[in-house]
Amino acid sequence: MAKRKTPKADKIVDLKPKAEKITDEQLKRVQETVNNLNRSQMEVGQIETRKHELLHNIAGSRDELSKLQTEFQDEYGTFDVNIENGTINYPKEDGETDKED
Repeated sequence: MAKRKTPKADKIVDLKPKAEKITDEQLKRVQETVNNLNRSQMEVGQIETRKHELLHNIAGSRDELSKLQTEFQDEYGTFDVNIENGTINYPKEDGETDKED
């Protein structure tokens, strides 16, 4: 099927002068928006940095706890300790029962 050719339309010339700048109100709005975006990104960066520091602190504390458990295991034969009062919770011996005489 053949297509019909249509004559080209004449160019429309816009006689309205082009703006050189946005309005002061638009400039203020775009500046505020960009500033808010930058501030939010900076805050997220600070939060992520703090998060990284806290995760590093957690890892260090876990390492220290592991060392203490090894120390207690070597010294007392168990690392099961009540952290509120320091009582050592020794494991029950096999065959031992809690009978009152």
